[in-house]
Formats: sequence, C-alpha cells, structure tokens
Amino acid sequence: MPNPIARGPGAALRHARRHLVECGEIPAGAPIDAVVSRSWDRSRVAGLAPVGRLPEEVNLNAFQLARAIDRQQELIAHARPVMEYLYGQTRDSGNMVILADDRGVLLQALGDAAFLDRAERVALAPGASWHERHRGTNAIGTALAEAAPVVINGAEHYLERNGFLTCAAAPLATPDGRLLGVLDISGDQRHRHPHTFCLVRTAAQMIENRLFEARHSSNLRLRFHPLAEGIGTLAEGVLALSDDGFILGANRAAMALLGLGASDLGTTLLERIFQLHMAELLDWGNRRSNEPLPVRRTGYRGGAGEDRFFVRVEAGRRALSVAVPLAPATPADTLAALDTGCERVTAAIHKARKVLDKPIPVLLQGESGVGKEVFAKAMHDAGPRRGRPFVAVDCSALPENLIEAELFGYTPGAFTGARREGSPGRIREVKGGTLFLDEIGDMPLSMQTRLLRVLQERQVTPLGSGKAVAVDFALVCASHRNLKTEMDAGRFRADLYYRINGLMLKLPALRERKDFPHLLNRLLEEMAPGRGVLLDASVAVAFADYAWPGNLRQLVNALRTACALLDEGDDRIRWQHLPDDLAEELRQPVCQIRHAQTGATENLRDLSEAAMSRAIDISHGNMSEAARRLGISRNTLYRRLKSLARQLLA
Repeated sequence: MPNPIARGPGAALRHARRHLVECGEIPAGAPIDAVVSRSWDRSRVAGLAPVGRLPEEVNLNAFQLARAIDRQQELIAHARPVMEYLYGQTRDSGNMVILADDRGVLLQALGDAAFLDRAERVALAPGASWHERHRGTNAIGTALAEAAPVVINGAEHYLERNGFLTCAAAPLATPDGRLLGVLDISGDQRHRHPHTFCLVRTAAQMIENRLFEARHSSNLRLRFHPLAEGIGTLAEGVLALSDDGFILGANRAAMALLGLGASDLGTTLLERIFQLHMAELLDWGNRRSNEPLPVRRTGYRGGAGEDRFFVRVEAGRRALSVAVPLAPATPADTLAALDTGCERVTAAIHKARKVLDKPIPVLLQGESGVGKEVFAKAMHDAGPRRGRPFVAVDCSALPENLIEAELFGYTPGAFTGARREGSPGRIREVKGGTLFLDEIGDMPLSMQTRLLRVLQERQVTPLGSGKAVAVDFALVCASHRNLKTEMDAGRFRADLYYRINGLMLKLPALRERKDFPHLLNRLLEEMAPGRGVLLDASVAVAFADYAWPGNLRQLVNALRTACALLDEGDDRIRWQHLPDDLAEELRQPVCQIRHAQTGATENLRDLSEAAMSRAIDISHGNMSEAARRLGISRNTLYRRLKSLARQLLA
C-alpha cells in the first residue's frame, strides 16, 4: 500500500471527485490511492451520495450509547490512559482523539474545545456511527473495512461535508486477532501534520499490548526480539503459551516478526516456531528469568522475520507452578518478603513504606482472608517500632459488654467478675509499638466514641479510674467492610473514619493477584524449607483456576495440610494430599459449578451455556484456549455460541 502520508488532494483527486459527483462513479484508471478508490466504491454501493443529505443519520441515544460503552469496558479501560497521553501530545493543535468500537460507533473523544464544536456539526461525537455504510470514506470506517491503519485527508472523504477533516486511524485487535475497535486522531486538514499517522499507530500498539497483558496474565509469556536490547521495548514480540506449549496469543509485533496469522493462534506449538522445548524454557525461566536466551527459528528458509532471536521468559499466574521452584531470594525485610510480583501488592507495600516512620494511621481494606493482619505485622516489623509490642485486637470477636474493659483496662474491683489485680488493657500493652484493630467496622457505635477520644488525646482512662494515662502507639486498622459505605449508612462514625484513614490500602483478593506461582513457591518453601515441594501438574492447573473464596487463609490451610500429609521423601502434592472438600470443589465439572451457583434448570441448553461460559471465563476470553478446554475446535465453539444466541433471541 502506498504511504498514506504521501496522499494529498491534488489535481488527480479533484478530477476524480468531480467525476464522482457528476457521473456517480469513479473514473476508470484514476490515479488516486487504491485504499481511497476501494472505499469510494464501497460507499457508492452502499447508496451514499457525495453531496446532499445522508439517507440516515445513525446516532445512538443515551441508553444505547451506555450499552455500547458497557459492551466495550475492557477496551475502554485499557485505551483511556493511552488516549489521555496521546491527547497530551497533541493538545492545542486543533485535534481530537477518538475511540470507536468494532461497528464504527464513537465511544469516547478527547479534544480541543474549538475543534470539538466544529466536529459536532458533522456528528463527530460519541454515539455517532462512522461506519463506511453510514458516513462513506473516513479514517475510522475505512480502517475497519481494510483492517489496516489509514489516513484520510480532506477531499479523500467521500462526503463533501467532511472535506475539512484530516484523520488518521488504526484498528485495535485482541490477542487472538479479533477486531475490537479503532483509535483515531482527527483535526482540521489545514493543520495536517505528517507525524500524526505514526503517533496513532504507536498508540494503537500500546493499547493492544495492554490488552494482551491483561488477557494473558495467567499464561506463561515469551518476550523476544532479534536484539537482546529490544526486549522490553515497544518493538518486542510477545507470545502467550498454554501449559502444553501451544501459542495462545501474540501481540502485533510478534505476528510481524514471525510471519504469523490469526489462524496460527491456538493451533501452533512453540517448537514449530523456535528450536526450543517447553521443559527447557521452563527450566531457563526458573533459573535465569532475567537473562535473555538466544534461540533460532525452526526450519528457517529465509522467509518472514529473522533467523535468530533473544527470548525472555515471564511467568503468568499459573505458568511456572509445575516447574522447579525458584531459589528463594533473601528479602530485605518483612514487607519485601510479601512482594512476590503482584502489582497491586507491590504498590501497597511501596505506599506503606512511606509512612512507617510518620504518625499517619493506616486503614487496610479487603476481603476476609487476604492477609490484612499479616500485612500489618510486616509493617510493624519493617518499621522503627519493631523492637516493641505488636498488639492485635479482633473487634468482631469481643463481646460488646467486655470490649471497653479489654481495650482500655480497669482498676481492681471495677466491675463484677473483674480480676483482682485489674488489667492495663490492650492499648496500654502496646507501650510504643503498634496497635492493630482488626474488623474495626464491627465495633459498636458507643465504643467508637471512646476510641476516637483516645486517638485524639493519646490518653486512656481505665474503667473505675478517674486518672488518664498517656499512651504511645502506631495505629493500623482493618476491615472487610467498606467503611465509607458503613459511614454513609450511619453505622460508623464519620469523625472516627477520617481519624483512622490517614492512608487507605486495599489488598487484592487471591483470585485477583497475578503472582500466583511465585506466591505458591514462597508459601511451600516456608512450610517445607529446603524440600523443593511442588504441585502435581493437574493440581496446579486446578489451583490456578479456582476462585479461592477464603483467599490466602484458605490457600495457606490447604497447603499446610497437604505438606503434613506428604510421605517422607515425597516432594509432589497430589490430589490425595488435599482436604476432601477442597478436592471435591476443584474437581467439579464446569457445568456442575455453574448449576450449583445459579440453580438453573438442568437441560441441554443450560448445561451447554454454563460449560461454554465457564470455559471462556477461566480462559480470560481466549476462544482458542476455551475451545481446547471444552474439547472442541474454535470454529465449533463460535458456531455453538451463535446458535445459542439465536435460540435466546427466538
């Protein structure tokens, strides 16, 4: 294809447009760009006229637009940060950055106010369809039709009303090659800049790479480039691999470097691409994960791409859990020991470090079992108060009539049943250390008032005494409840909420973490030091697919039990080493799991829908992997989904 940047509304283009308007067809042999020529022809066949009114204006109403946006939440979530960056690079240049879906409907737009007003006059705004059959030749619609980046400038637009525009667009595809939408930069054609096309293509590649990383976070990933220094750059190729070595996904750079097509994904073994076995790859990834491995193409005959590459292995959530565990590095401190590669945990640790030596209370939020007390204890042990007590109080476990005495202490004989010698109370026991109030959201409102006074005055008055005692402690609180919601509902004092919420950290649920194999290895090493205990392959896959409703607490208990049941000298956790209830849940067929959750009628359509839905869900939308789990081809899966959709709409 000729370079789109070189096209311009020259004499040949003006002649072709005049002939199109007057005769209703493109002149034979007109020396205009082939992409524009094909698009004009499609626009003409669609019944559009270059001048005059459109046969129909396709603009979604607010409800329809909301549904379209909801349908493309994944795309929008990953595209929005790149769009904002792109707009920052083109700000004040009379441009707008646009995201459209796979049907050409504009979903979001960012731009300079002056140009936005002008763009809205031709419906270049969210909710409008810019598919070729609705707007004729334009960068968004034509990029969709050609499945390739394009620039449409000035008079190249089929509709004369759009002739003031210059637009560069690039399609956005999923890692398995399915078209998701289009990224576009549009502006006044008088201010056309030759670098805009490069900008939009680079930004589209950034979005696709973000989609790839999110879609294949649970898979083993192979990063590669002809130069070792190219790994980690935008030019690197990335492959996502199944446990048995099939290529499940590839980014755009990988497709170009290796000459792959969409049909190769899910059907091609790694060994057909590189002279590399999966066992060798896993071993290298565990022993030398940060070092590039030189490899050669399999059966290279001087075709597409290069002969020699450097590759680097990157573990996904499940990828290395069946291989030899990494030798544990000595962590710098207790907080560092919790960092096994999950970005959200790493970010929480980084923020926590900033306040360890400051009088800022920390509030930990997260589901039950995610390790809030473990995190709080790690903060204490990594901070300047580590030589003093760490006192943990579970507010949900204390009877309401005893919580005051437990926290604040009491004098001898303060109440019936009190110990003869009295009690200092948990707060005074801290003695300059850290007070951890777990499940503080379960504390009665009356006690919240007294606790607030202690936090404000840094003094505590024991029951039966009129004398206040000064106290010194760092404060960490935790709750599985959303305390902001509890406050809004009047179940938690607003003044206490803002007193304990100096820094709020939300710890992710286990199912949301992306460091599963490393976390497993760390826990197994802690429970069976030096034994090199591993999970059997089928158990490892089941562990990675399981939702872990009890989070880390459930996983730790399961691993501790499994390690205890291992025979001497055995280093492989198999099904027989798991608690019976957990093994039963892990082994449930997908249709049974869905049926148990929904109570749906057990007929063939329900079971088929449940099985397909579950397989697609645990494959993170990768249709090739989902089809393999179901034991059918990808085409069969698509066919059954379409058939199911027709039944539901009938």
